[in-house]
Amino acid sequence: MAIKKRYVLLIAIIGIGTGWITLGGTAAVLHYTSSEKFCISCHTMETPFKEYQGSVHYSNAYGIRAECADCHIPSDPIGYVITKIRATKDIYHEFITGKIDTPEKYEAHRKELAETVWAQLKANDSATCRSCHTFDAMEIYAQSKDAQKMHTYAEENNQTCIDCHKGVAHLTPEVKLDDGAYKKLLALTEKTSADAKVVYPVATISIGDLGSISPTAPLEVISNNGKERKFVLHAYQMKGAEQVLYMGEGQRSVLAQLSTKGQKSLKVGTYKTDDYGNQWRPVTLTAQTDQPVVDSLKPVWTYAEELDNVYCSTCHSKIPPKHFTVNAWGPVAKTMGSRTDITPENLELLTKFFQNHAKDITNAKH
Repeated sequence: MAIKKRYVLLIAIIGIGTGWITLGGTAAVLHYTSSEKFCISCHTMETPFKEYQGSVHYSNAYGIRAECADCHIPSDPIGYVITKIRATKDIYHEFITGKIDTPEKYEAHRKELAETVWAQLKANDSATCRSCHTFDAMEIYAQSKDAQKMHTYAEENNQTCIDCHKGVAHLTPEVKLDDGAYKKLLALTEKTSADAKVVYPVATISIGDLGSISPTAPLEVISNNGKERKFVLHAYQMKGAEQVLYMGEGQRSVLAQLSTKGQKSLKVGTYKTDDYGNQWRPVTLTAQTDQPVVDSLKPVWTYAEELDNVYCSTCHSKIPPKHFTVNAWGPVAKTMGSRTDITPENLELLTKFFQNHAKDITNAKH
Protein backbone atom coordinates (compact mmCIF):
# COMPACT_ATOMS: atom_id res chain seq x y z
CA MET A 1 0.00 0.00 0.00
CA ALA A 2 2.92 2.35 0.82
CA ILE A 3 4.39 1.67 -2.61
CA LYS A 4 1.10 2.47 -4.27
CA LYS A 5 0.92 5.73 -2.35
CA ARG A 6 4.38 6.67 -3.55
CA TYR A 7 3.37 5.88 -7.13
CA VAL A 8 0.24 7.96 -6.75
CA LEU A 9 2.27 10.81 -5.27
CA LEU A 10 4.85 10.55 -8.05
CA ILE A 11 2.16 10.54 -10.73
CA ALA A 12 0.53 13.55 -9.08
CA ILE A 13 3.83 15.41 -8.96
CA ILE A 14 4.57 14.56 -12.60
CA GLY A 15 1.04 15.65 -13.58
CA ILE A 16 1.29 18.90 -11.70
CA GLY A 17 4.74 19.56 -13.10
CA THR A 18 3.66 18.76 -16.63
CA GLY A 19 0.57 20.94 -16.25
CA TRP A 20 2.61 23.77 -14.78
CA ILE A 21 5.17 23.58 -17.57
CA THR A 22 2.49 23.28 -20.25
CA LEU A 23 0.08 25.89 -18.97
CA GLY A 24 2.76 28.13 -17.52
CA GLY A 25 4.82 27.88 -20.67
CA THR A 26 1.81 28.61 -22.84
CA ALA A 27 0.91 31.61 -20.69
CA ALA A 28 4.50 32.83 -20.84
CA VAL A 29 4.55 32.51 -24.63
CA LEU A 30 1.20 34.29 -24.97
CA HIS A 31 2.35 37.03 -22.63
CA TYR A 32 5.65 37.52 -24.47
CA THR A 33 4.01 37.57 -27.90
CA SER A 34 1.69 40.30 -26.62
CA SER A 35 4.55 42.56 -25.61
CA GLU A 36 5.47 45.69 -27.53
CA LYS A 37 9.01 44.35 -27.96
CA PHE A 38 7.69 41.30 -29.78
CA CYS A 39 5.15 43.26 -31.84
CA ILE A 40 7.73 45.64 -33.29
CA SER A 41 10.28 42.87 -33.94
CA CYS A 42 8.47 42.29 -37.23
CA HIS A 43 9.82 44.49 -40.02
CA THR A 44 6.26 45.08 -41.28
CA MET A 45 5.32 46.78 -38.00
CA GLU A 46 7.79 49.65 -38.43
CA THR A 47 5.28 51.92 -40.21
CA PRO A 48 2.39 51.53 -37.73
CA PHE A 49 4.79 51.78 -34.78
CA LYS A 50 6.14 55.13 -35.99
CA GLU A 51 2.58 56.40 -36.38
CA TYR A 52 1.73 55.18 -32.89
CA GLN A 53 4.75 57.04 -31.46
CA GLY A 54 3.23 60.26 -32.72
CA SER A 55 -0.12 59.64 -31.05
CA VAL A 56 -1.51 60.69 -27.69
CA HIS A 57 -1.60 57.05 -26.64
CA TYR A 58 2.20 56.92 -26.74
CA SER A 59 3.03 60.28 -25.20
CA ASN A 60 0.76 62.66 -23.29
CA ALA A 61 0.60 65.12 -20.41
CA TYR A 62 -0.57 62.43 -17.99
CA GLY A 63 2.35 60.04 -18.55
CA ILE A 64 -0.01 57.15 -19.30
CA ARG A 65 0.93 54.90 -22.22
CA ALA A 66 -1.35 52.41 -23.95
CA GLU A 67 0.81 49.77 -25.63
CA CYS A 68 -0.01 47.66 -28.69
CA ALA A 69 -1.73 44.89 -26.72
CA ASP A 70 -3.81 47.37 -24.72
CA CYS A 71 -5.60 48.44 -27.90
CA HIS A 72 -5.45 45.30 -30.03
CA ILE A 73 -5.90 42.37 -27.62
CA PRO A 74 -9.10 42.05 -25.53
CA SER A 75 -8.63 41.03 -21.91
CA ASP A 76 -11.46 38.49 -21.75
CA PRO A 77 -10.14 34.91 -22.18
CA ILE A 78 -12.11 34.00 -25.30
CA GLY A 79 -11.42 37.28 -27.08
CA TYR A 80 -7.78 37.03 -26.06
CA VAL A 81 -7.30 33.55 -27.55
CA ILE A 82 -9.25 34.36 -30.73
CA THR A 83 -7.14 37.47 -31.29
CA LYS A 84 -3.91 35.50 -30.79
CA ILE A 85 -5.05 32.91 -33.33
CA ARG A 86 -5.93 35.63 -35.83
CA ALA A 87 -2.49 37.16 -35.34
CA THR A 88 -0.81 34.10 -36.86
CA LYS A 89 -1.68 35.49 -40.27
CA ASP A 90 0.61 38.44 -39.54
CA ILE A 91 3.50 36.04 -38.97
CA TYR A 92 2.60 34.25 -42.20
CA HIS A 93 2.67 37.47 -44.21
CA GLU A 94 5.85 38.63 -42.46
CA PHE A 95 7.93 35.56 -43.30
CA ILE A 96 6.15 33.95 -46.26
CA THR A 97 4.34 36.40 -48.52
CA GLY A 98 6.04 39.71 -47.64
CA LYS A 99 2.63 41.30 -48.18
CA ILE A 100 3.43 44.60 -46.44
CA ASP A 101 7.21 44.47 -46.08
CA THR A 102 7.81 47.82 -47.80
CA PRO A 103 6.25 51.27 -47.18
CA GLU A 104 4.71 51.13 -50.65
CA LYS A 105 3.10 47.75 -50.05
CA TYR A 106 1.86 48.88 -46.64
CA GLU A 107 0.15 51.93 -48.14
CA ALA A 108 -1.40 49.78 -50.85
CA HIS A 109 -3.00 47.58 -48.16
CA ARG A 110 -3.63 50.24 -45.50
CA LYS A 111 -7.38 50.47 -46.14
CA GLU A 112 -7.79 46.69 -45.99
CA LEU A 113 -5.76 46.44 -42.77
CA ALA A 114 -7.59 49.33 -41.13
CA GLU A 115 -11.05 48.02 -42.02
CA THR A 116 -10.18 44.62 -40.53
CA VAL A 117 -9.29 46.19 -37.17
CA TRP A 118 -12.27 48.56 -37.27
CA ALA A 119 -14.61 45.63 -37.87
CA GLN A 120 -13.14 43.71 -34.92
CA LEU A 121 -13.54 46.70 -32.59
CA LYS A 122 -17.06 47.32 -33.87
CA ALA A 123 -17.96 43.68 -33.22
CA ASN A 124 -16.69 43.68 -29.63
CA ASP A 125 -18.08 47.13 -28.79
CA SER A 126 -14.58 48.63 -28.63
CA ALA A 127 -13.77 46.38 -25.67
CA THR A 128 -10.10 47.38 -25.48
CA CYS A 129 -10.98 51.09 -25.62
CA ARG A 130 -13.54 50.67 -22.87
CA SER A 131 -10.98 49.05 -20.58
CA CYS A 132 -9.74 52.62 -20.03
CA HIS A 133 -12.53 54.88 -21.32
CA THR A 134 -16.18 54.65 -20.27
CA PHE A 135 -19.07 57.08 -20.47
CA ASP A 136 -19.70 56.62 -16.76
CA ALA A 137 -16.21 57.88 -15.92
CA MET A 138 -16.30 60.84 -18.30
CA GLU A 139 -16.66 64.35 -16.97
CA ILE A 140 -18.55 65.50 -20.04
CA TYR A 141 -18.75 69.16 -19.02
CA ALA A 142 -14.96 69.37 -18.72
CA GLN A 143 -14.66 68.58 -22.44
CA SER A 144 -14.79 70.96 -25.38
CA LYS A 145 -18.26 71.90 -26.64
CA ASP A 146 -17.83 69.77 -29.76
CA ALA A 147 -16.69 66.77 -27.70
CA GLN A 148 -19.64 67.22 -25.36
CA LYS A 149 -22.07 67.17 -28.27
CA MET A 150 -20.46 64.14 -29.92
CA HIS A 151 -20.13 62.06 -26.75
CA THR A 152 -23.68 62.85 -25.71
CA TYR A 153 -24.92 61.90 -29.18
CA ALA A 154 -22.83 58.71 -29.14
CA GLU A 155 -24.19 57.61 -25.77
CA GLU A 156 -27.79 58.35 -26.73
CA ASN A 157 -27.45 56.42 -29.99
CA ASN A 158 -25.47 53.44 -28.67
CA GLN A 159 -22.41 54.21 -30.74
CA THR A 160 -19.08 52.63 -29.90
CA CYS A 161 -15.66 54.24 -29.64
CA ILE A 162 -14.36 53.10 -33.03
CA ASP A 163 -17.32 54.75 -34.76
CA CYS A 164 -15.61 58.13 -34.33
CA HIS A 165 -12.01 57.42 -33.30
CA LYS A 166 -10.67 55.46 -36.25
CA GLY A 167 -7.53 57.56 -36.60
CA VAL A 168 -6.68 57.70 -32.90
CA ALA A 169 -3.28 55.95 -33.12
CA HIS A 170 -2.59 55.36 -36.80
CA LEU A 171 -3.08 57.34 -39.98
CA THR A 172 -6.36 56.65 -41.70
CA PRO A 173 -6.30 55.45 -45.32
CA GLU A 174 -6.13 58.19 -47.92
CA VAL A 175 -9.31 58.17 -49.95
CA LYS A 176 -10.51 60.30 -52.81
CA LEU A 177 -13.73 60.54 -54.71
CA ASP A 178 -13.40 59.67 -58.35
CA ASP A 179 -13.19 62.86 -60.43
CA GLY A 180 -15.73 61.30 -62.76
CA ALA A 181 -18.48 61.82 -60.17
CA TYR A 182 -18.00 65.58 -60.23
CA LYS A 183 -17.83 65.60 -64.03
CA LYS A 184 -21.17 63.78 -64.13
CA LEU A 185 -22.65 66.45 -61.88
CA LEU A 186 -21.36 69.21 -64.14
CA ALA A 187 -22.70 67.36 -67.18
CA LEU A 188 -26.20 67.65 -65.73
CA THR A 189 -26.03 71.43 -66.13
CA GLU A 190 -26.18 70.93 -69.90
CA LYS A 191 -29.57 69.25 -69.50
CA THR A 192 -31.13 72.05 -67.47
CA SER A 193 -34.44 73.04 -68.98
CA ALA A 194 -34.61 76.50 -70.53
CA ASP A 195 -38.03 76.83 -68.88
CA ALA A 196 -36.80 76.03 -65.38
CA LYS A 197 -38.36 78.39 -62.84
CA VAL A 198 -35.69 77.88 -60.17
CA VAL A 199 -32.06 76.94 -60.81
CA TYR A 200 -29.03 76.26 -58.59
CA PRO A 201 -25.30 76.71 -59.24
CA VAL A 202 -23.14 73.65 -58.57
CA ALA A 203 -20.07 75.84 -58.13
CA THR A 204 -19.44 79.48 -57.30
CA ILE A 205 -20.58 81.55 -60.27
CA SER A 206 -19.84 85.12 -61.28
CA ILE A 207 -22.52 87.78 -61.70
CA GLY A 208 -20.15 90.26 -63.30
CA ASP A 209 -19.28 93.40 -61.39
CA LEU A 210 -22.01 92.67 -58.82
CA GLY A 211 -20.13 89.83 -57.16
CA SER A 212 -20.61 86.05 -57.06
CA ILE A 213 -23.25 83.47 -56.14
CA SER A 214 -22.48 80.46 -53.93
CA PRO A 215 -23.26 76.83 -54.87
CA THR A 216 -26.85 75.61 -54.29
CA ALA A 217 -28.27 79.14 -53.87
CA PRO A 218 -31.90 79.12 -55.16
CA LEU A 219 -32.22 81.50 -58.12
CA GLU A 220 -35.76 82.31 -59.23
CA VAL A 221 -35.64 82.76 -63.01
CA ILE A 222 -37.40 85.80 -64.42
CA SER A 223 -36.42 85.32 -68.04
CA ASN A 224 -34.08 83.38 -70.30
CA ASN A 225 -32.95 84.77 -73.65
CA GLY A 226 -31.09 81.60 -74.60
CA LYS A 227 -27.73 82.96 -73.51
CA GLU A 228 -28.33 84.32 -70.04
CA ARG A 229 -30.83 83.79 -67.29
CA LYS A 230 -32.16 86.77 -65.39
CA PHE A 231 -32.95 85.79 -61.83
CA VAL A 232 -33.98 87.00 -58.39
CA LEU A 233 -32.27 85.85 -55.20
CA HIS A 234 -34.09 86.30 -51.88
CA ALA A 235 -31.70 86.45 -48.94
CA TYR A 236 -30.82 88.18 -45.67
CA GLN A 237 -28.20 90.78 -44.89
CA MET A 238 -26.57 91.39 -41.50
CA LYS A 239 -25.65 94.92 -40.47
CA GLY A 240 -21.87 95.24 -40.44
CA ALA A 241 -21.40 92.51 -43.05
CA GLU A 242 -23.38 94.01 -45.93
CA GLN A 243 -21.18 92.39 -48.58
CA VAL A 244 -22.53 88.92 -47.66
CA LEU A 245 -26.00 87.55 -48.33
CA TYR A 246 -27.18 84.76 -46.03
CA MET A 247 -29.75 81.97 -46.18
CA GLY A 248 -32.00 83.33 -43.48
CA GLU A 249 -32.28 85.64 -40.54
CA GLY A 250 -29.55 84.57 -38.15
CA GLN A 251 -28.56 81.64 -40.41
CA ARG A 252 -25.01 82.11 -41.65
CA SER A 253 -25.04 79.99 -44.76
CA VAL A 254 -23.61 82.22 -47.48
CA LEU A 255 -25.67 82.62 -50.66
CA ALA A 256 -23.71 85.43 -52.29
CA GLN A 257 -20.73 87.76 -51.93
CA LEU A 258 -21.30 91.24 -53.30
CA SER A 259 -19.14 94.08 -54.53
CA THR A 260 -19.95 97.66 -53.57
CA LYS A 261 -21.97 97.95 -56.77
CA GLY A 262 -23.77 94.73 -55.94
CA GLN A 263 -24.74 96.04 -52.51
CA LYS A 264 -26.15 99.20 -54.04
CA SER A 265 -28.29 97.18 -56.45
CA LEU A 266 -30.22 95.43 -53.68
CA LYS A 267 -33.84 95.98 -52.79
CA VAL A 268 -33.82 96.03 -49.02
CA GLY A 269 -36.30 95.61 -46.19
CA THR A 270 -36.20 96.85 -42.62
CA TYR A 271 -33.58 95.79 -40.09
CA LYS A 272 -34.76 93.63 -37.21
CA THR A 273 -32.69 92.84 -34.11
CA ASP A 274 -32.34 89.17 -33.19
CA ASP A 275 -31.93 87.60 -29.74
CA TYR A 276 -28.17 88.11 -29.90
CA GLY A 277 -28.24 91.81 -30.75
CA ASN A 278 -27.46 91.37 -34.45
CA GLN A 279 -29.53 93.30 -36.97
CA TRP A 280 -30.90 91.50 -40.03
CA ARG A 281 -32.98 92.60 -42.99
CA PRO A 282 -34.48 90.78 -45.97
CA VAL A 283 -32.99 91.73 -49.34
CA THR A 284 -33.60 90.91 -52.97
CA LEU A 285 -30.89 90.71 -55.59
CA THR A 286 -31.74 90.83 -59.29
CA ALA A 287 -28.94 89.79 -61.65
CA GLN A 288 -28.16 87.61 -64.62
CA THR A 289 -25.74 84.83 -65.42
CA ASP A 290 -24.68 82.55 -68.23
CA GLN A 291 -22.93 80.13 -65.87
CA PRO A 292 -23.90 76.42 -65.61
CA VAL A 293 -26.77 75.59 -63.27
CA VAL A 294 -29.07 72.65 -62.48
CA ASP A 295 -32.83 72.73 -62.03
CA SER A 296 -32.89 70.24 -59.12
CA LEU A 297 -30.77 69.87 -56.01
CA LYS A 298 -31.38 66.14 -55.80
CA PRO A 299 -28.25 65.13 -57.78
CA VAL A 300 -26.21 67.72 -55.89
CA TRP A 301 -27.22 66.25 -52.54
CA THR A 302 -26.56 62.74 -53.84
CA TYR A 303 -23.05 63.83 -54.81
CA ALA A 304 -22.60 65.51 -51.41
CA GLU A 305 -23.59 62.29 -49.64
CA GLU A 306 -20.88 60.52 -51.62
CA LEU A 307 -18.44 63.14 -50.36
CA ASP A 308 -19.67 62.46 -46.83
CA ASN A 309 -19.09 58.72 -47.28
CA VAL A 310 -15.58 59.21 -48.62
CA TYR A 311 -14.16 62.09 -46.63
CA CYS A 312 -16.14 61.94 -43.37
CA SER A 313 -17.27 58.38 -42.76
CA THR A 314 -13.78 57.01 -43.36
CA CYS A 315 -12.71 58.49 -40.02
CA HIS A 316 -15.93 58.28 -38.00
CA SER A 317 -19.50 57.15 -38.25
CA LYS A 318 -21.94 59.30 -40.16
CA ILE A 319 -23.17 62.36 -38.33
CA PRO A 320 -26.76 63.17 -39.36
CA PRO A 321 -27.11 66.70 -40.80
CA LYS A 322 -29.81 67.38 -38.20
CA HIS A 323 -27.26 66.90 -35.43
CA PHE A 324 -26.02 70.52 -35.79
CA THR A 325 -27.59 73.87 -36.65
CA VAL A 326 -26.88 75.84 -39.82
CA ASN A 327 -24.39 78.06 -37.98
CA ALA A 328 -22.65 75.16 -36.24
CA TRP A 329 -22.10 73.20 -39.45
CA GLY A 330 -19.96 75.93 -41.03
CA PRO A 331 -17.01 75.76 -38.59
CA VAL A 332 -17.44 72.01 -38.01
CA ALA A 333 -17.15 71.22 -41.72
CA LYS A 334 -14.24 73.64 -42.16
CA THR A 335 -12.31 72.15 -39.23
CA MET A 336 -12.89 68.55 -40.24
CA GLY A 337 -12.26 69.28 -43.91
CA SER A 338 -8.81 70.66 -43.09
CA ARG A 339 -7.86 67.18 -41.87
CA THR A 340 -8.48 65.69 -45.30
CA ASP A 341 -7.41 66.43 -48.85
CA ILE A 342 -10.93 67.35 -49.99
CA THR A 343 -10.88 70.18 -52.52
CA PRO A 344 -12.27 73.61 -51.56
CA GLU A 345 -15.04 73.20 -54.15
CA ASN A 346 -16.13 69.83 -52.76
CA LEU A 347 -15.93 71.07 -49.18
CA GLU A 348 -18.22 73.96 -50.09
CA LEU A 349 -20.80 71.58 -51.58
CA LEU A 350 -20.55 69.26 -48.58
CA THR A 351 -21.01 72.19 -46.18
CA LYS A 352 -24.05 73.38 -48.11
CA PHE A 353 -25.52 69.88 -47.89
CA PHE A 354 -25.17 69.85 -44.12
CA GLN A 355 -26.49 73.39 -43.72
CA ASN A 356 -29.49 72.83 -45.97
CA HIS A 357 -30.47 69.78 -43.92
CA ALA A 358 -29.55 71.15 -40.49
CA LYS A 359 -31.86 70.77 -37.51
CA ASP A 360 -33.07 74.37 -37.62
CA ILE A 361 -34.16 74.15 -41.25
CA THR A 362 -37.85 73.31 -41.47
CA ASN A 363 -40.29 72.94 -44.37
CA ALA A 364 -37.37 73.18 -46.79
CA LYS A 365 -37.79 71.76 -50.25
CA HIS A 366 -34.72 70.05 -51.71
